[in-house]
Amino acid sequence: MHTILKSPRKRLTIADKQIRDTHQSVLFNAQMLRILQKTWCMNRVRPALCLLAFFFLNVQGYSQTDSCSIKISLLTCGPGEDLYSIFGHTAIRIKDRNSGMDVVYNYGTFDDSDPYFYYKFTRGIMRYSLSVESFTDFMQEYIDEHRSVTEQTLSLSCGDKQKLIDVLRQNALEYNRYYNYHFYLDNCTTRAKNIIANNSDSLIIFRNILPAIHPSFRQLINGYLDKSGKYWDEFGINIFLGNHLDEPATNEQSMFLPDYLLKGFDSAVYGHRPLVNAKREILAASVNNQPAKPQIRPLDFFGAWFLLVIILGWIRKPWSVTTLRVLDFIFFLSIGFLGIIMLCLWLGRVDAVCRNNLNLLWALPTHCAIAFFMKRQRSWVRNYFRINALISIILMLGVIWRWWSQEIIPPVSFILLIIILRSLSIVYRNKDGKKITIPGRKSLLQGSGQR
Repeated sequence: MHTILKSPRKRLTIADKQIRDTHQSVLFNAQMLRILQKTWCMNRVRPALCLLAFFFLNVQGYSQTDSCSIKISLLTCGPGEDLYSIFGHTAIRIKDRNSGMDVVYNYGTFDDSDPYFYYKFTRGIMRYSLSVESFTDFMQEYIDEHRSVTEQTLSLSCGDKQKLIDVLRQNALEYNRYYNYHFYLDNCTTRAKNIIANNSDSLIIFRNILPAIHPSFRQLINGYLDKSGKYWDEFGINIFLGNHLDEPATNEQSMFLPDYLLKGFDSAVYGHRPLVNAKREILAASVNNQPAKPQIRPLDFFGAWFLLVIILGWIRKPWSVTTLRVLDFIFFLSIGFLGIIMLCLWLGRVDAVCRNNLNLLWALPTHCAIAFFMKRQRSWVRNYFRINALISIILMLGVIWRWWSQEIIPPVSFILLIIILRSLSIVYRNKDGKKITIPGRKSLLQGSGQR
């Protein structure tokens, strides 16, 4: 799944020229045949020469379109270091040993020069396209980025090869090449899979490649984010995407990821034979021997924040009280801002990937406003945080007992604990702000008042 593939426009002309030359050659042969029919073939003196030329041009024309001389293969590209490339990529290679044509059909191209690109990206309006480039140019990008490329040669019949080539060429026309990209339902990998499976006269059967308990889309995606070490990107993706991502993926749905499509093709049956008759690694990924840079993970960050507010609340010195109030302001303002983004994505996107987001219950957009009133000892402020604590307690119990249809990632558990701790501290703070007690016992939440 090549989420963002920056393919220069100049690449579109190389393979198009090869295809155009092939068509021009066939048209030239047809014109020559018509000329022969009108001149040499009408002259009874040279019938043998006419037949010889006619046979030669027909053989040459046939060699340009002979689908059995063509090799069609699936290219699976390994993950890169950038966020857009960590899921890998898929493309289709077509190589004709007679004409010398060697091109790659790539459904992962888009134009990032659009001034409204990021606005459209946020709203889920992403126009991707099918581009055609030479195999050499396609490979150069992966050589430069030290990424692996694996080729699976498909055992398609001659008729299915020609049918697939015709459909790809038709798809590559300017008025056909664009499509609306969807993160896990319609991307460059699913397009490659579907165009091969849907244009075969013989049924392609994909055998199961998933464990008995099918993983959710979220779990499949998180596997790549964990391996890449992009923990903060993983945190952002998980809190902004809704519970649609927690639906179990079917066997074929899991093939929206390039590695899973590669496994699917390896196990697939085409007619009465394997779909893949040869597999080889064209390019091996370079091994990075540099030690990984140390980084603070979201789980470490929010865990440390939780411990910090406990310690400051226990100390109950004037400086600790002031520090807690500053931290409370930053904390609730920040998660309120996150809630505004979640709400905008829920309402503003044209697709459903950000809807039904349970995280919006702890990241209330109203936190942005209440952060400026926490110092005031108003009853409505106390009631607000009383309700806020109750919601967070219910959410936390749901995480422990697995009530929710949406997976709550571990860093959010610490966020919920911080919300509960600080909300109760504000609720049970006395009006004079000098002492904090929870009825019936001393509280560990005493950091919001003064001693």
